[in-house]
Amino acid sequence: MKISFLSRIDRYIIAKFLGTYFFSIVLIISIGVVFDFNENIDRFTESNAPWRAIVMDYYLNFIPYYANLFSALFVFISVIFFTSKMADGSEIIAMISAGISYRRLLVPYMISSAIIAVMTFYLGAEVIPRSSVKRLAFENTYKKRIKNPTYADKVQLQVEPGVIAYMEHFDGISKTGIHFSLDKFENKKLVSHLSSNMAVYDTLSDVRYQWHLRDVTIRELRGMREKITNYDVVDSIIRMEPQDFLFIRNQQETMTNTALKEYIEKQRNRGSGNLSIFEVEYYKRYASPFAAFILSSIGMSLSSRKRKGGMGLALGIGIALSASYILLQGISATFSTNAGMHPALAAWMPNILYTLIAIYLYRKAPR
Repeated sequence: MKISFLSRIDRYIIAKFLGTYFFSIVLIISIGVVFDFNENIDRFTESNAPWRAIVMDYYLNFIPYYANLFSALFVFISVIFFTSKMADGSEIIAMISAGISYRRLLVPYMISSAIIAVMTFYLGAEVIPRSSVKRLAFENTYKKRIKNPTYADKVQLQVEPGVIAYMEHFDGISKTGIHFSLDKFENKKLVSHLSSNMAVYDTLSDVRYQWHLRDVTIRELRGMREKITNYDVVDSIIRMEPQDFLFIRNQQETMTNTALKEYIEKQRNRGSGNLSIFEVEYYKRYASPFAAFILSSIGMSLSSRKRKGGMGLALGIGIALSASYILLQGISATFSTNAGMHPALAAWMPNILYTLIAIYLYRKAPR
């Protein structure tokens, strides 16, 4: 069924846009896979990486990750490529001569950008974080040979307002903590102190935050009175998990939007320190899809004019601008992590800057 508010020209441009976009992804990512395999084959061989893991755990998750990461670049290349061909064939001139305004000509570009934006947001928020678990595990094991931390010493955190947990040592493999204590404060006064020689996280329980405490002593303080109770075993709900003690490299990339937001709020309530690396990742997932609108507008403005040299100059400018956009994303994230820039500003700064560029080029574009 045809959509009534779209003309034949709109459908023609949308088909050109999306067809070129997906073709460029297949072409460039395929080349990227070949180069990556050629560069890392020695490491895979030396580390005895299984072929099934190379294909299923690494490259099967490598493709969507980098396709989504460089989506802005693919949008730019696609717009410049097919729009330049249309301009060289005098199709743009014919459309404008037929009474289609330059603003109206942007409509199918924006519709295509909306489709890409929705797709990249869903992939970045839900699909890729789950697939990144296997990809990062493979990279750490066979490619970079980085071991994730399996233990932590002298860990202290606020599990709830006024409730402080402490572990002298935590083993991430057995999910066991040694010399565990839990202090509860009311009006900045200690009212309860729990100490346990061993705290074991229940990984099989359907109940979240389930801990088994052994050799437990509970001291309850009420004014000048103190009540001491001893237990061999206590099953308790304590709002902390093993991942709260062990920070895994690039952990933010493995969290869905819901999990990432929950983690940030939980750590903020606990009074944790710098969370900017997680906050930038969260805000970036909302900011990045808008790049499709901004960069497609810039690409349209650059390539809609017929040039003697063909698309070469426009393509070169487009690649430079899209590469600088991706570079600026990394620079702004670094400023947030190390220089105190607000994470939301760091995530949206490339969009703000390139929106100004898009407005300038739009005004300079031919009518």
